[in-house]
Amino acid sequence: MDRRDFLTATAAGMAAAAAPARLEGGEPTTFGAPFVRRRRASRPVCVADVSSIRFRNGGPESAIERAFRGITEGEDVLDALVAGVNIPELDPEETGIGYGGLPNAEGVVQLDACLMHGPRKWAGGVAAIEGVRTPSRVAKAVAELTDHHLIVGEGAQAFARSLGFEVEDDLNTERSRELWLEWRRRVDPGHWLDPAERLRGLGRAGEETDPDRIRRREWEQAERLREFGDAALAAGWSMVDDGLIPEHSFWGTTSLEGVNADGEICGVTTTSGLAWKIPGRAGDSPILGAGQYVDNDVGAAGSTGRGEANLFNLSTAMIVEFMRVGMPPKDAGMAILSRIRDNTVEARLLNERGLPNFDVRFFILNKAGEYAGVAMYGSGESHFCVCDENGAREEPLEGLLEGSPRG
Repeated sequence: MDRRDFLTATAAGMAAAAAPARLEGGEPTTFGAPFVRRRRASRPVCVADVSSIRFRNGGPESAIERAFRGITEGEDVLDALVAGVNIPELDPEETGIGYGGLPNAEGVVQLDACLMHGPRKWAGGVAAIEGVRTPSRVAKAVAELTDHHLIVGEGAQAFARSLGFEVEDDLNTERSRELWLEWRRRVDPGHWLDPAERLRGLGRAGEETDPDRIRRREWEQAERLREFGDAALAAGWSMVDDGLIPEHSFWGTTSLEGVNADGEICGVTTTSGLAWKIPGRAGDSPILGAGQYVDNDVGAAGSTGRGEANLFNLSTAMIVEFMRVGMPPKDAGMAILSRIRDNTVEARLLNERGLPNFDVRFFILNKAGEYAGVAMYGSGESHFCVCDENGAREEPLEGLLEGSPRG
């Protein structure tokens, strides 16, 4: 191209750029910039475990319904999610989180929570906090009012008290205390006695006397100990088997993630932790990247189930990273489940098939509002919940492995 041709082409290009842009129908716009068809960044959606849809604390809405309503009415996404999880936290019938959550081995309710605000890059958490029914609200105060991400134990309780949170002496309900006593009897039947068994042993009128009953139960417990290698875990599973507690309450935890129409993503996870845990134990729920992770450019993931597996594998952070490189939510969840499976090598954590003898579940969404619920097995607790423009509902979890963690 010679100089004359270059100047002619340049002038033509400049004239085209200065001309009014035209819509697809040919009509000019009122501005000089090219027309760009814009759409919302996302479709609003919330995903969570089933506690977020099955408990209402006597009110008209479940956690996921309250959260979705707040998000679609313009409420800050994190504010809406926290208001949502406050419902099951305060519900005494939900024994996996908050008030009435199943206590630790000493009968004390210790709670964990964390949350992340995607747009603001804020995060906060509390672990092993006692006496406060809504640890999610204390975690939110950590995120908003401090330079810290995690406050634990007595320090977390003192922090809550200093902000005016009500601190109670005991968060047990009558039911959670009864369940703890039953667990103690199953772990140590020689010292923690069952009054009904003692009365039957005395042969009171009108009651069956079965001299082999206690011996048979002790044999069954011994079988569980050989299978699981852990008295506390075996006793807990036996209570699940006997229908005294649901599986989700044994592991605890509710996790709720949401995105609004502008693509703003937040998440919150709250729990009473593993039932009958060692006092002071913190699981994955209050740890960023383990039980909860949010990146506003990508998506969010929350989890329930065996916390130690998520701590070892930094599961939720990895799920978000898998989505960052292009994986859809379901594939990202399956990838971390495969990693957990491959990293589970201790005999005490394997069933007779050589596979993990525990379940872990993930609730995942990306910035576009696509979502998934996946699990190691998807048996037992086999559903998660969703709320979008079609309302709140339960959907099946997709399991990586067939069968049950028990064999």
